[in-house]
Amino acid sequence: MGNWVVNHWFSVLFLAVWLGLNVFLFVDAFLKYETADRYYYTRKILGFCSRTLRKQLDHNLTFHKLVAYMICLHTAIHIIAHLFNFDRYSRSRQATDGSLVSILSSLSHDETKGGSWLNPIQFRNMTVEYVTFTSIAGLTGVIMTIALILMVTSATEFIRRSYFEVFWYTHHLFIFYILGLGIHGIGGIVRGQTEESINEGHPHKCAEYFEMWNNHDCRCRRPEFEGQPPESWKWILAPVILYICERILRFYRSQQKVVITKVVMHPSKVLELQMNKRGFSMEVGQYIFVNCPSISPLEWHPFTLTSAPEEDFFSIHIRAAGDWTENLIRAFEQQYSPIPRIEVDGPFGTASEDVFQYEVAVLVGAGIGVTPFASILKSIWYKFQCADHNLKTKKIYFYWICRETGAFSWFNDLLTSLEKEMEELGKVGFLNYRLFLTGWDSNIVGHAALNFDKATDILTGLKQKTSFGRPMWDNEFSTIATSHPKSVVGVFLCGPQTLAKSLRKCCHRYSSLDPRKVQFYFNKENF
Repeated sequence: MGNWVVNHWFSVLFLAVWLGLNVFLFVDAFLKYETADRYYYTRKILGFCSRTLRKQLDHNLTFHKLVAYMICLHTAIHIIAHLFNFDRYSRSRQATDGSLVSILSSLSHDETKGGSWLNPIQFRNMTVEYVTFTSIAGLTGVIMTIALILMVTSATEFIRRSYFEVFWYTHHLFIFYILGLGIHGIGGIVRGQTEESINEGHPHKCAEYFEMWNNHDCRCRRPEFEGQPPESWKWILAPVILYICERILRFYRSQQKVVITKVVMHPSKVLELQMNKRGFSMEVGQYIFVNCPSISPLEWHPFTLTSAPEEDFFSIHIRAAGDWTENLIRAFEQQYSPIPRIEVDGPFGTASEDVFQYEVAVLVGAGIGVTPFASILKSIWYKFQCADHNLKTKKIYFYWICRETGAFSWFNDLLTSLEKEMEELGKVGFLNYRLFLTGWDSNIVGHAALNFDKATDILTGLKQKTSFGRPMWDNEFSTIATSHPKSVVGVFLCGPQTLAKSLRKCCHRYSSLDPRKVQFYFNKENF
């Protein structure tokens, strides 16, 4: 390494200066276009670079999974390669024919007596399993493999949804994985000849005379071997430092006091918490991580903010969907006990932040997945109240799919207010919403049919009638494409993966090949 630096120092210096200069020029130009007043109107047309970058970060979970798959693949390749290595090490140690591999495998492991070994299997009766569990490389490899298997298997959809605590705690085995990775190479299982030994007897010349290595008259001396110093720490050092800094920042933010101003228990076991926190600032569609130390000091769960940025508080709606959420709801239902302390970290951005960047927006929520759109619709209500002329969005299509009627109740007040506001402002056509009930029986349908002629829906009290079943997405997209032949339509979903596949296909199917005509862009919330 030292000789390479001496021979190439000028090239390295020139490359570093050149790259540094390019980085400086890029940052300077970026800040100029991003902040200078002379480019204000240009930014209105071209948009903000930060938002484009954030758009890519919305796929952080997909990227995380991709990295995990690649780690698993390369781990498997690494293990298989070492299985072949140890098989050859074992057979070489068993050899007694006096061949080169036999001589190399019999080199002493006793460093105090000048031993310099090449084969990690010291004796003929030593097993591969013994070497694996008694060497640093082998033991750390086993620990890392077990940790990786547990992390991957516990991160499957079924376990993550049904037993979140198992997934959460098991995923923190990455700490042992990283530690093992840092020291894995210390053992030096795969060794190479030292520089001094090569200078004394080059292997290309001395390999043929291995039988004379111990002869003092021979110019070829017995080769000396050493393990490579561990290098994996170089690859994990920067990510570990970034992770520690991020955890320190999140810990500091989570320790800031959160004041719960209002607790509302809605039907279908949905808990609404309205809170205040000093310096808290949000945008529509963002989410926060919530921790309740009295339930679990280490568990943090993501919840979408249902309040609008214009409100003087922030709120979340929590549905009972596991042990943690059930315990939290139960704690707030107890009237004569103190309110549990809540810690909040965030907010964090999601795809729904871009909803006001589209002229036409299609919002699709499934069950409690309506929460990000509650924030959006509330913000629209406030924008109409303040006569915000900067609102780019001209039309919103809102679809809410629920299994039971009780889920509609906590959202009815907002939709009723929006209906009234649109009528007063003469913008009845701005919001087109459809409610779909998937869990119904003949009694509910019969009751709705008998009262169909009433001005309001018998199930929700809204003017828009509830539909039974699931939306016919091809019909919906065809109607939207016909109504907005030259618009850019943003489709936003907070719901299951199966629904995401259907909507993504429809976006592709009904987008025109002509870029001047209707284009559908699909966006999905990822938690």
